[in-house]
Amino acid sequence: MPQRIEQLKKWLVSLPELSDYSFEPASNDASFRRYFRLIENGKSYIAMDAPPDREDSRPFVKVAEALESIGLNVPHIYARDLTQGFMLLEDLGTELYLDRLSSETVDRLYGDALGALATLQACGPRDGLPKYDRALLMQEMALFRDWLLLQELSLSLTHEEHSMLQRVFELLVDSALQQPQVCVHRDYHSRNLMVTARHNPGILDFQDAVIGPVTYDLVSLLRDCYVSWPDGRVRDWAIGYYELAVQSGILGSEHEARFLTWFDLMGVQRHLKASGIFARLYRRDGKPGYLKEIPRTLGYITQLKTESLPLQELGEFIQVRVLPYLKAA
Repeated sequence: MPQRIEQLKKWLVSLPELSDYSFEPASNDASFRRYFRLIENGKSYIAMDAPPDREDSRPFVKVAEALESIGLNVPHIYARDLTQGFMLLEDLGTELYLDRLSSETVDRLYGDALGALATLQACGPRDGLPKYDRALLMQEMALFRDWLLLQELSLSLTHEEHSMLQRVFELLVDSALQQPQVCVHRDYHSRNLMVTARHNPGILDFQDAVIGPVTYDLVSLLRDCYVSWPDGRVRDWAIGYYELAVQSGILGSEHEARFLTWFDLMGVQRHLKASGIFARLYRRDGKPGYLKEIPRTLGYITQLKTESLPLQELGEFIQVRVLPYLKAA
Protein backbone atom coordinates (compact mmCIF):
# COMPACT_ATOMS: atom_id res chain seq x y z
CA MET A 1 0.00 0.00 0.00
CA PRO A 2 2.78 2.56 0.71
CA GLN A 3 4.01 1.95 -2.82
CA ARG A 4 0.55 2.81 -4.21
CA ILE A 5 0.53 6.05 -2.23
CA GLU A 6 3.92 7.03 -3.57
CA GLN A 7 2.76 6.27 -7.12
CA LEU A 8 -0.37 8.36 -6.54
CA LYS A 9 1.65 11.30 -5.19
CA LYS A 10 4.01 11.12 -8.15
CA TRP A 11 1.04 11.28 -10.52
CA LEU A 12 -0.56 14.15 -8.60
CA VAL A 13 2.60 16.26 -8.82
CA SER A 14 2.45 15.96 -12.62
CA LEU A 15 -0.98 17.63 -12.76
CA PRO A 16 -1.30 21.35 -13.58
CA GLU A 17 -3.99 21.78 -10.91
CA LEU A 18 -1.58 20.88 -8.11
CA SER A 19 1.85 21.92 -6.92
CA ASP A 20 2.12 22.37 -3.15
CA TYR A 21 -0.75 20.57 -1.44
CA SER A 22 -1.63 18.86 1.82
CA PHE A 23 -2.52 15.14 1.66
CA GLU A 24 -4.66 13.20 4.14
CA PRO A 25 -6.98 10.17 4.09
CA ALA A 26 -10.59 11.08 3.30
CA SER A 27 -12.38 7.74 3.48
CA ASN A 28 -12.44 4.11 2.48
CA ASP A 29 -15.51 2.39 1.08
CA ALA A 30 -16.73 -1.16 0.89
CA SER A 31 -14.59 -1.85 -2.19
CA PHE A 32 -10.86 -1.66 -2.79
CA ARG A 33 -11.01 2.05 -3.60
CA ARG A 34 -9.42 4.61 -1.29
CA TYR A 35 -9.85 8.36 -1.18
CA PHE A 36 -7.53 11.16 -0.08
CA ARG A 37 -8.30 14.84 0.50
CA LEU A 38 -5.89 17.35 -1.00
CA ILE A 39 -5.87 21.08 -0.23
CA GLU A 40 -4.09 23.44 -2.60
CA ASN A 41 -4.25 27.18 -1.86
CA GLY A 42 -7.51 26.77 0.02
CA LYS A 43 -9.18 24.65 -2.68
CA SER A 44 -10.01 21.06 -1.81
CA TYR A 45 -9.84 18.03 -4.11
CA ILE A 46 -10.31 14.28 -3.71
CA ALA A 47 -7.77 11.84 -5.09
CA MET A 48 -9.13 8.36 -5.80
CA ASP A 49 -6.92 5.30 -5.77
CA ALA A 50 -8.60 2.34 -7.47
CA PRO A 51 -6.05 -0.42 -8.13
CA PRO A 52 -6.72 -1.51 -11.74
CA ASP A 53 -6.24 -5.19 -10.92
CA ARG A 54 -9.06 -4.87 -8.36
CA GLU A 55 -11.35 -2.12 -9.68
CA ASP A 56 -12.40 -1.15 -13.21
CA SER A 57 -12.74 2.66 -13.12
CA ARG A 58 -14.28 3.01 -16.58
CA PRO A 59 -17.88 2.64 -15.32
CA PHE A 60 -17.21 5.36 -12.74
CA VAL A 61 -16.08 7.77 -15.46
CA LYS A 62 -18.92 6.89 -17.79
CA VAL A 63 -21.66 7.26 -15.19
CA ALA A 64 -20.13 10.37 -13.58
CA GLU A 65 -20.09 12.20 -16.89
CA ALA A 66 -23.63 11.08 -17.74
CA LEU A 67 -25.07 12.17 -14.38
CA GLU A 68 -23.21 15.48 -14.46
CA SER A 69 -24.63 16.15 -17.92
CA ILE A 70 -28.21 15.98 -16.58
CA GLY A 71 -27.48 18.37 -13.73
CA LEU A 72 -26.97 15.97 -10.83
CA ASN A 73 -24.36 16.90 -8.26
CA VAL A 74 -21.65 14.29 -8.72
CA PRO A 75 -17.90 14.85 -8.38
CA HIS A 76 -16.44 16.50 -11.47
CA ILE A 77 -13.42 14.59 -12.81
CA TYR A 78 -10.48 16.99 -13.19
CA ALA A 79 -7.91 14.39 -14.25
CA ARG A 80 -7.65 10.64 -14.68
CA ASP A 81 -5.12 7.91 -15.36
CA LEU A 82 -7.11 4.72 -15.67
CA THR A 83 -4.04 2.65 -16.48
CA GLN A 84 -2.72 3.36 -13.00
CA GLY A 85 -6.17 3.64 -11.43
CA PHE A 86 -5.91 7.26 -10.27
CA MET A 87 -8.36 10.17 -10.50
CA LEU A 88 -8.53 13.75 -9.25
CA LEU A 89 -12.11 14.62 -8.32
CA GLU A 90 -14.18 17.50 -7.06
CA ASP A 91 -14.58 17.46 -3.27
CA LEU A 92 -18.26 17.42 -2.28
CA GLY A 93 -17.42 17.99 1.39
CA THR A 94 -17.49 15.99 4.59
CA GLU A 95 -21.15 16.06 5.68
CA LEU A 96 -22.83 12.72 5.07
CA TYR A 97 -26.61 12.52 5.03
CA LEU A 98 -26.22 9.89 7.76
CA ASP A 99 -24.64 12.44 10.09
CA ARG A 100 -27.17 15.18 9.44
CA LEU A 101 -30.43 13.23 9.37
CA SER A 102 -32.78 13.84 12.29
CA SER A 103 -36.53 14.06 12.77
CA GLU A 104 -36.20 17.81 12.16
CA THR A 105 -34.05 17.64 9.02
CA VAL A 106 -35.23 14.45 7.33
CA ASP A 107 -38.13 15.89 5.34
CA ARG A 108 -35.97 18.57 3.74
CA LEU A 109 -33.00 16.28 3.10
CA TYR A 110 -35.13 13.45 1.74
CA GLY A 111 -37.09 15.96 -0.34
CA ASP A 112 -33.85 16.97 -2.06
CA ALA A 113 -32.77 13.34 -2.47
CA LEU A 114 -36.13 12.31 -3.93
CA GLY A 115 -36.03 15.22 -6.37
CA ALA A 116 -32.58 14.13 -7.53
CA LEU A 117 -33.81 10.53 -7.81
CA ALA A 118 -36.65 11.65 -10.07
CA THR A 119 -34.11 13.40 -12.32
CA LEU A 120 -31.99 10.23 -12.38
CA GLN A 121 -34.97 8.05 -13.32
CA ALA A 122 -36.50 10.44 -15.85
CA CYS A 123 -33.30 11.58 -17.57
CA GLY A 124 -30.53 9.21 -16.50
CA PRO A 125 -28.40 7.17 -18.90
CA ARG A 126 -29.72 3.95 -20.34
CA ASP A 127 -27.47 3.02 -23.25
CA GLY A 128 -24.61 0.74 -22.32
CA LEU A 129 -25.62 0.12 -18.72
CA PRO A 130 -25.96 -3.51 -17.61
CA LYS A 131 -29.44 -4.85 -16.96
CA TYR A 132 -30.57 -5.77 -13.46
CA ASP A 133 -31.68 -9.12 -14.81
CA ARG A 134 -32.83 -12.36 -13.21
CA ALA A 135 -29.31 -13.75 -12.94
CA LEU A 136 -27.95 -10.67 -11.14
CA LEU A 137 -30.92 -10.41 -8.77
CA MET A 138 -30.54 -14.10 -7.86
CA GLN A 139 -26.79 -13.80 -7.48
CA GLU A 140 -27.26 -10.95 -5.01
CA MET A 141 -29.74 -12.82 -2.83
CA ALA A 142 -27.47 -15.85 -2.77
CA LEU A 143 -25.06 -13.68 -0.73
CA PHE A 144 -27.52 -13.89 2.16
CA ARG A 145 -27.48 -17.67 2.09
CA ASP A 146 -23.81 -18.20 1.27
CA TRP A 147 -22.10 -15.51 3.36
CA LEU A 148 -24.44 -14.81 6.26
CA LEU A 149 -26.20 -18.13 6.88
CA LEU A 150 -23.49 -20.59 5.87
CA GLN A 151 -20.21 -18.70 6.37
CA GLU A 152 -20.86 -16.27 9.22
CA LEU A 153 -23.48 -18.17 11.23
CA SER A 154 -22.54 -21.74 10.17
CA LEU A 155 -26.21 -22.72 9.95
CA SER A 156 -27.15 -26.11 8.59
CA LEU A 157 -30.20 -25.52 6.44
CA THR A 158 -32.88 -28.17 6.09
CA HIS A 159 -34.28 -29.16 2.71
CA GLU A 160 -37.46 -27.28 3.61
CA GLU A 161 -35.48 -24.12 4.44
CA HIS A 162 -33.56 -24.30 1.16
CA SER A 163 -36.88 -24.69 -0.69
CA MET A 164 -38.42 -21.78 1.21
CA LEU A 165 -35.51 -19.49 0.31
CA GLN A 166 -35.78 -20.49 -3.34
CA ARG A 167 -39.51 -19.69 -3.38
CA VAL A 168 -38.81 -16.30 -1.81
CA PHE A 169 -36.04 -15.56 -4.31
CA GLU A 170 -38.30 -16.40 -7.24
CA LEU A 171 -41.11 -14.25 -5.88
CA LEU A 172 -38.80 -11.26 -5.41
CA VAL A 173 -37.20 -11.56 -8.83
CA ASP A 174 -40.58 -11.81 -10.56
CA SER A 175 -41.72 -8.65 -8.76
CA ALA A 176 -38.55 -6.76 -9.67
CA LEU A 177 -38.80 -7.65 -13.35
CA GLN A 178 -42.49 -6.65 -13.53
CA GLN A 179 -41.63 -3.06 -12.61
CA PRO A 180 -40.86 -0.24 -15.06
CA GLN A 181 -37.12 -0.27 -15.69
CA VAL A 182 -35.09 2.90 -15.14
CA CYS A 183 -31.53 4.02 -14.43
CA VAL A 184 -30.69 2.63 -10.97
CA HIS A 185 -27.86 4.08 -8.86
CA ARG A 186 -27.86 0.83 -6.85
CA ASP A 187 -26.51 2.26 -3.57
CA TYR A 188 -28.65 5.36 -3.04
CA HIS A 189 -28.54 5.80 0.74
CA SER A 190 -27.33 7.99 3.58
CA ARG A 191 -23.67 7.03 3.36
CA ASN A 192 -23.45 7.86 -0.34
CA LEU A 193 -25.32 11.18 -0.23
CA MET A 194 -23.55 14.36 0.88
CA VAL A 195 -25.17 17.46 2.32
CA THR A 196 -24.07 20.33 0.09
CA ALA A 197 -24.80 24.05 0.14
CA ARG A 198 -25.76 24.07 -3.54
CA HIS A 199 -27.54 21.42 -5.62
CA ASN A 200 -28.09 19.15 -2.62
CA PRO A 201 -27.44 16.25 -2.44
CA GLY A 202 -23.96 15.38 -3.59
CA ILE A 203 -24.12 11.85 -4.98
CA LEU A 204 -21.30 9.30 -4.61
CA ASP A 205 -20.61 5.63 -5.39
CA PHE A 206 -22.66 5.44 -8.57
CA GLN A 207 -20.30 3.34 -10.67
CA ASP A 208 -22.40 0.16 -10.36
CA ALA A 209 -25.43 1.77 -12.03
CA VAL A 210 -27.72 -0.53 -13.99
CA ILE A 211 -31.09 -0.49 -15.73
CA GLY A 212 -33.50 -1.96 -13.23
CA PRO A 213 -36.65 -1.72 -11.07
CA VAL A 214 -38.13 1.71 -10.40
CA THR A 215 -38.44 1.11 -6.63
CA TYR A 216 -34.88 -0.09 -6.00
CA ASP A 217 -33.19 3.24 -5.23
CA LEU A 218 -36.31 4.48 -3.46
CA VAL A 219 -36.29 1.63 -0.96
CA SER A 220 -32.50 1.95 -0.56
CA LEU A 221 -33.06 5.53 0.62
CA LEU A 222 -36.22 5.16 2.68
CA ARG A 223 -35.45 1.77 4.28
CA ASP A 224 -31.78 2.52 4.74
CA CYS A 225 -29.48 -0.11 6.26
CA TYR A 226 -27.85 2.59 8.43
CA VAL A 227 -30.82 4.58 9.75
CA SER A 228 -34.52 3.76 10.17
CA TRP A 229 -37.76 5.72 10.42
CA PRO A 230 -41.33 4.87 11.51
CA ASP A 231 -43.01 2.78 8.83
CA GLY A 232 -45.97 5.14 8.46
CA ARG A 233 -43.60 7.96 7.63
CA VAL A 234 -41.72 5.78 5.15
CA ARG A 235 -44.93 4.87 3.35
CA ASP A 236 -45.97 8.52 3.17
CA TRP A 237 -42.63 9.39 1.55
CA ALA A 238 -42.99 6.46 -0.84
CA ILE A 239 -46.48 7.55 -1.91
CA GLY A 240 -45.22 11.10 -2.33
CA TYR A 241 -42.50 9.82 -4.60
CA TYR A 242 -45.01 7.81 -6.63
CA GLU A 243 -46.94 11.03 -7.25
CA LEU A 244 -43.74 12.84 -8.27
CA ALA A 245 -42.81 9.95 -10.57
CA VAL A 246 -46.21 10.15 -12.29
CA GLN A 247 -45.79 13.91 -12.77
CA SER A 248 -42.29 13.29 -14.18
CA GLY A 249 -43.46 10.62 -16.65
CA ILE A 250 -41.55 7.84 -14.89
CA LEU A 251 -44.69 5.98 -13.82
CA GLY A 252 -48.31 5.97 -14.91
CA SER A 253 -51.55 6.02 -12.95
CA GLU A 254 -52.01 2.34 -13.82
CA HIS A 255 -49.05 1.51 -11.53
CA GLU A 256 -50.64 2.93 -8.38
CA ALA A 257 -52.26 -0.28 -7.14
CA ARG A 258 -49.01 -2.25 -7.30
CA PHE A 259 -46.52 0.42 -6.32
CA LEU A 260 -46.31 -0.16 -2.55
CA THR A 261 -46.21 -3.94 -3.04
CA TRP A 262 -43.32 -3.49 -5.47
CA PHE A 263 -41.65 -1.21 -2.91
CA ASP A 264 -42.04 -3.75 -0.09
CA LEU A 265 -40.79 -6.72 -2.12
CA MET A 266 -37.88 -4.75 -3.54
CA GLY A 267 -36.88 -3.91 0.01
CA VAL A 268 -36.78 -7.60 0.93
CA GLN A 269 -34.53 -8.34 -2.04
CA ARG A 270 -32.18 -5.49 -1.16
CA HIS A 271 -32.01 -6.33 2.53
CA LEU A 272 -31.20 -9.98 1.88
CA LYS A 273 -28.44 -8.83 -0.45
CA ALA A 274 -27.11 -6.18 1.94
CA SER A 275 -26.96 -8.49 4.95
CA GLY A 276 -24.98 -10.98 2.87
CA ILE A 277 -22.60 -8.24 1.73
CA PHE A 278 -22.07 -7.10 5.32
CA ALA A 279 -21.14 -10.66 6.31
CA ARG A 280 -18.79 -10.93 3.32
CA LEU A 281 -17.13 -7.62 4.18
CA TYR A 282 -16.28 -9.12 7.55
CA ARG A 283 -15.39 -12.67 6.53
CA ARG A 284 -13.53 -11.98 3.30
CA ASP A 285 -12.35 -8.40 3.62
CA GLY A 286 -11.70 -8.06 7.36
CA LYS A 287 -14.19 -5.20 7.91
CA PRO A 288 -16.15 -6.12 11.06
CA GLY A 289 -17.83 -2.72 11.44
CA TYR A 290 -20.62 -3.67 9.06
CA LEU A 291 -21.87 -6.59 11.18
CA LYS A 292 -23.74 -4.28 13.55
CA GLU A 293 -25.94 -3.13 10.66
CA ILE A 294 -27.33 -6.62 9.95
CA PRO A 295 -30.04 -6.75 12.67
CA ARG A 296 -31.52 -3.44 11.49
CA THR A 297 -31.31 -4.58 7.87
CA LEU A 298 -33.05 -7.89 8.50
CA GLY A 299 -35.48 -6.21 10.90
CA TYR A 300 -37.17 -4.58 7.91
CA ILE A 301 -38.07 -8.08 6.71
CA THR A 302 -39.33 -9.43 10.05
CA GLN A 303 -41.46 -6.31 10.57
CA LEU A 304 -43.04 -6.40 7.11
CA LYS A 305 -46.80 -6.83 7.16
CA THR A 306 -47.61 -9.13 4.27
CA GLU A 307 -50.17 -11.69 3.18
CA SER A 308 -47.53 -13.55 1.17
CA LEU A 309 -46.91 -16.98 2.72
CA PRO A 310 -43.29 -17.26 1.45
CA LEU A 311 -42.47 -13.86 2.98
CA GLN A 312 -44.17 -14.79 6.24
CA GLU A 313 -42.06 -17.97 6.33
CA LEU A 314 -38.92 -15.95 5.59
CA GLY A 315 -39.70 -13.51 8.42
CA GLU A 316 -40.23 -16.37 10.87
CA PHE A 317 -37.02 -18.06 9.71
CA ILE A 318 -35.02 -14.87 10.28
CA GLN A 319 -36.67 -14.28 13.65
CA VAL A 320 -36.06 -17.81 14.92
CA ARG A 321 -32.96 -19.05 13.09
CA VAL A 322 -30.92 -15.94 12.28
CA LEU A 323 -31.36 -13.04 14.68
CA PRO A 324 -30.68 -15.06 17.87
CA TYR A 325 -27.39 -16.28 16.38
CA LEU A 326 -26.43 -12.75 15.40
CA LYS A 327 -27.05 -11.47 18.93
CA ALA A 328 -24.97 -14.30 20.36
CA ALA A 329 -22.08 -13.78 17.94
